[in-house]
Amino acid sequence: MDVTNLNSGGTPRLPEITLVQGDITTLAVDAVVNAADTRMRGGGGVDGAIHRAGGPAVLRDCIERFPNGLATGDAGWTTAGELPARWVIHTVGPDRRSGQTDRGLLESCYARALAVADELGARSVAFPLIGAGVFGWPLDEAAVAAVETIRRTSTSVEDVTLVAFGAEALAALQKALGEQGVSADE
Repeated sequence: MDVTNLNSGGTPRLPEITLVQGDITTLAVDAVVNAADTRMRGGGGVDGAIHRAGGPAVLRDCIERFPNGLATGDAGWTTAGELPARWVIHTVGPDRRSGQTDRGLLESCYARALAVADELGARSVAFPLIGAGVFGWPLDEAAVAAVETIRRTSTSVEDVTLVAFGAEALAALQKALGEQGVSADE
C-alpha cells in the first residue's frame, strides 16, 4: 500500500526516484545518507568514503552531536563538510552478520532518514543501499526494503536518488524498482 505525499498545494505526489551507479560522495543533493555503524566515527564502505570526502568537519560534528552514537534503525544529521551536499544524514543499519535479521530495522533506516530530511527541509536526498555491504544483507532483499520503504513513507522530499556502488547492486535496485512499477532514470 502506497502512502502518497502531499506537496505544498495539497495534491498527492510521490518523490521522483532516480537510480544511478557511482559514488554517492560526488552528488550535489541537499542530503546524502550515510550507512554508519552505531559509533558514528567513520569506518569502511560508504561510511569511510563519506568521512574522507567530507573531511574532518563531519567527524567533529558526529562527535559533538552524537557522543554516544546512534541506535540501529535510527538517523541523525551532521554537516556535509567538503561534500557537494548540504547535510549528511547518518543512519545505522542492522548488522545481519551479527544476528540483526529484523527487516523492520532496515526499513526504519530509510523512514528515519526521510523524517530527518523533512526536519531539515531537504528536497533532494541520495541513499546508498543500506546494509548490503559489510552488514551482510543480500542485495535483492536490501533493494526491495529500500524501494518499498521509500514508496510508502510520507515525506516532503521531492527527489530520491538511489546510488548503486557496483553492477550487482544496480541490477538488484533495477529489479526492485521494476517490481514496484517505478521507472527510474539511469
